[in-house]
Amino acid sequence: MPKATRGNGAETNVEDMLTPVDATGVLVQCDPSIKAIINKIDAARNDFIVEDLDDETVLIKETKMAELKERLKEVSATASVSFRETSALMIAKELRDTVKEAEESESD
Repeated sequence: MPKATRGNGAETNVEDMLTPVDATGVLVQCDPSIKAIINKIDAARNDFIVEDLDDETVLIKETKMAELKERLKEVSATASVSFRETSALMIAKELRDTVKEAEESESD
């Protein structure tokens, strides 16, 4: 059996250092921003995430993957609409400012 040295210098079996996860799931690797969305979706009922591994990796219940994908699509569509609305408002403001500047320069 392979041996490992702990910080205190004592040797131990590698098997003793491993923590088994008793679950079946799908390993998902994604950007931290997407993982944050997954965490937020899971926070309501804690029924998607089996194990939160690191900033970019999470183990998802295999039976919940299809539902999670749908929820992510919904969030993406909502974010896309919000982004478009925000962009449209910014463009409208810029146009108003441009028209206002033109009117002010004509009256001078």
